[in-house]
Amino acid sequence: MSTQLKLDRIDVKILAELQRNGRITNVELADLVNLSPSPCLMRVKKLQQAGYITGYTAQIDVAKLGDTLTVFTEFTLKNHRQIDFARFQEALEKVDSCVECHLVSGGYDYLAKFVCASITDYQNIIEAMIDRDVGIDKYFSFVVMKTPFVKNQIPLTRLFGDRVG
Repeated sequence: MSTQLKLDRIDVKILAELQRNGRITNVELADLVNLSPSPCLMRVKKLQQAGYITGYTAQIDVAKLGDTLTVFTEFTLKNHRQIDFARFQEALEKVDSCVECHLVSGGYDYLAKFVCASITDYQNIIEAMIDRDVGIDKYFSFVVMKTPFVKNQIPLTRLFGDRVG
């Protein structure tokens, strides 16, 4: 259920804190955003109902599980009709190793991020997409050698703190 909700600075602070720690207690959250627990909980529920909070997940240190390969891939499509974009996106969304997909401007159409078991695994995924003829004209792969850091939090208060009531 997604309804329009007028956010204020406290709502943005709540979202920022939940983004930092989704397991925070309501009492701790209320203290951080300068509310009492009951109104804080009501705000969180409203934010969930309005679709601003889409879920809670655990961040996994995949490196502790074993070696993986991260590849960024630029895709250019053969045709550029709405149906071509939709067909490609639908096919790519079904690939569980594709963890991000972005429609971009510039010299190619999509930038996708894959996390695979190996280069062979990645090659099999790409070859399967080409075999299914999902509209790929060309693609370029960029194998990640090292990831110095990943930020999983967007600076909400900096981006939106001044734009809300």
